[in-house]
Amino acid sequence: AGFCSAVCVEVPSETEAVQGTHMKLLCISCMKREEVTASTVVEWFYRPEGGKDEPIYEYRKTNHEFPSRFSGRLQWNGSKDMQDVSITVLNVTLNDSGIYTCNITREFEFEIHRPLFTSSRLIHLTVVEEAGEDFTSVISEIMMYILLVFLTLWLLIEMVYCYRKVSKAEEAAQENATDYLAIPSENKENCAVPVEE
Repeated sequence: AGFCSAVCVEVPSETEAVQGTHMKLLCISCMKREEVTASTVVEWFYRPEGGKDEPIYEYRKTNHEFPSRFSGRLQWNGSKDMQDVSITVLNVTLNDSGIYTCNITREFEFEIHRPLFTSSRLIHLTVVEEAGEDFTSVISEIMMYILLVFLTLWLLIEMVYCYRKVSKAEEAAQENATDYLAIPSENKENCAVPVEE
């Protein structure tokens, strides 16, 4: 993502949609100088595999949807400052796969002249029947299971270690008690500490 101003970041659009869902075709066009007023024209085109570009949507002060396979399924998602000029395709079908082009033309309103600035974004969209598992989520799940196994093994090792330590302490106490009981009774009396008068 490239920074054009303090508040605008150019973000690439997602390129995969699931059949039957809504898909936002993201098109960000940052103004180079925010303090300058500009009029903006946005044109959206669609090109099927092996076909030609067809106009499907236009913003020129007002929204206009061209008759196409998308009729009634396109929704404007642009921002008021016209830096985000995205549209959403409603109820995506498998036939909506293809290349979408977003053309932006800005006419800056300087006192002396009115220069034009144009930019274009291409979105290669693939529509699938079902959502595939995200690779990141698969890796996260594997790491979680590995961590659980590691923690379980560590807990078992700690339990065995503590059990052995307690057993040794009990054995030592048992041996001391046995040794004391093995001393003859007359010797036990001699073990008493003499009291000085």
